Amino acid sequence: MSGSRRVFSIPSGAPFLPTLAEALLHGRLVPGFRFNGDPLALADATIYVPTRRAARALRGAFVDILGVRSAILPTVRPLGEFDEDEAAFDAEAAPAIELAPPIAAQERLLLLAPLVRAWKASLPSHVAARFNEEFVVPASAADAVWLARDLARLMDEIETEGTDWAKLAGLVSGNLAGWWQVTLDFLGIVTDNWPKLLAERGLSNPAAHRSALIRLEAARLKRNRPAGPVIAAGSTGSIPATAELLGVIAGLPNGAVVLPGLDKGLDEASFAAISAPGARPATLGHPQFGLAKLIGGIGVPRADVEEIVPADRALAIRAALVGEALRPAETTELWTETRPGFEAEDIRQALAGVTLVEAANERDEAVAIAIALKRAVEQPGQRAALVTGDRALARRVSVELLRFGVAADDSGGTPLTNTPAATLLRLALQAVFRPGDPVALLSLLKHPLLGLGLDRTSVRPAAEIVELVALRGGTGRPDAASLASLFEARLSGLGDSRPPFWFARLTVRGIEQARDMLARLAEALAPLTAFRGEQDADLAALTRASVIALENLGRAADGGPAELYAGDAGEKLAELLRGLVAA
Repeated sequence: MSGSRRVFSIPSGAPFLPTLAEALLHGRLVPGFRFNGDPLALADATIYVPTRRAARALRGAFVDILGVRSAILPTVRPLGEFDEDEAAFDAEAAPAIELAPPIAAQERLLLLAPLVRAWKASLPSHVAARFNEEFVVPASAADAVWLARDLARLMDEIETEGTDWAKLAGLVSGNLAGWWQVTLDFLGIVTDNWPKLLAERGLSNPAAHRSALIRLEAARLKRNRPAGPVIAAGSTGSIPATAELLGVIAGLPNGAVVLPGLDKGLDEASFAAISAPGARPATLGHPQFGLAKLIGGIGVPRADVEEIVPADRALAIRAALVGEALRPAETTELWTETRPGFEAEDIRQALAGVTLVEAANERDEAVAIAIALKRAVEQPGQRAALVTGDRALARRVSVELLRFGVAADDSGGTPLTNTPAATLLRLALQAVFRPGDPVALLSLLKHPLLGLGLDRTSVRPAAEIVELVALRGGTGRPDAASLASLFEARLSGLGDSRPPFWFARLTVRGIEQARDMLARLAEALAPLTAFRGEQDADLAALTRASVIALENLGRAADGGPAELYAGDAGEKLAELLRGLVAA
């Protein structure tokens, strides 16, 4: 170890959380601390992990290892989530109490969107005066929201890195400087107007608030050193504030930082090229860049980072092969020297079980992965996982697994927009503002949450009658607002000399139920239909109309929209909609 700073690493291939739990219990992380069967021994320990899911999994790892032994588990906290209420009991934590609360994501979006539209309104004349040419910019409310979302993402990135907005002015020169000035004018929404809006509301940006909380936690640990072990595990310190916190924890008398998979086999010249100041942009994407930057900031040489457990030989060779393949360009001439060090048998063993699949397209890729996962879980006691940063691929694989009767536990969760209630809202918006698509309209009519104040068992048969009469065959443009008229026009023409085969099966009661449903559908969508043709619709009013329409559509026979907001997905949607309406 480097001086009093303790930094460890768990090699790639080793189960990270179980290895971490065992190392703490067996006394390999903090000097003088070891679980000796005392149920209270772990109670004073605090462990910081990157995510809530990791926190839950780590608690489970402790339970599995302890077995039947009784113990109060350590406090496991996700990095960046700290209790501001604790500051009320800390006389020296006044800065935490004075922190302005973060603005909600949806509120920020709805406040930024009007600013974007106002900028757009003045831009064409400004550009014409500068360049003497026409410039087309996004014009609709939806375009404004998309631009506002990108702008919010940029705000978070800059504030996370602690960068000064003023430095943007000198980034571009030469022929593109004029267009860059237009970009700077757009960013003036943030630099000029946004701080005033936040100050008026007594709020702060989420990224700035998170970084402030992390730095306050680092200051608290430095000021009041805990008596029990304090461990940060699994983080690469990609957020500067988090890196500062890790540095403080590494220097605590009972502190330790555990890194995920630091490459200790890479030669010094290559590792130095990765972490060198002013490195090439391509180097920033190297898998070891974040870890190299972190240990450099903490002040611990790579040689002083101790591996908690030795890596399995085959996995160690595999990691070395990958490390060689990803060697920075500055030292690729060393391949001629390192290649003889890998025996053919070692390479074969290291890559045993590794299969390369060259899929023709994305669907084939998802099917191949799903088949491999299904075969794996068919073995008794076998577990399998797909690790990917591609959310679209993860969703496709989950869908393919469902075809095999396998429900995958997706750690990334299901996007809120793909939940049943949110899908109902998306279909309603599409039916109102993009009329003419019978498939979208039929999807709305057959959505399982569509209630319209009717018994749901009667909605589906009525929708099927509307499909047969109004949406299959014939002419006319299906429109949710005038679907009842189209239904009557088609129905009156079905009594011709050659009616379709299903016409005889229609009953008077069924037709009346279909008419009732269509009347209720038009009434439910009326708040949204009123916005048709408006070029400058107010986002707040459109949001309220969307919520009203959604609840009209999902209303059950008892008059309540309870099924819309049932379960975790429903609660999240209700929380989002409340925030949007309040904003």
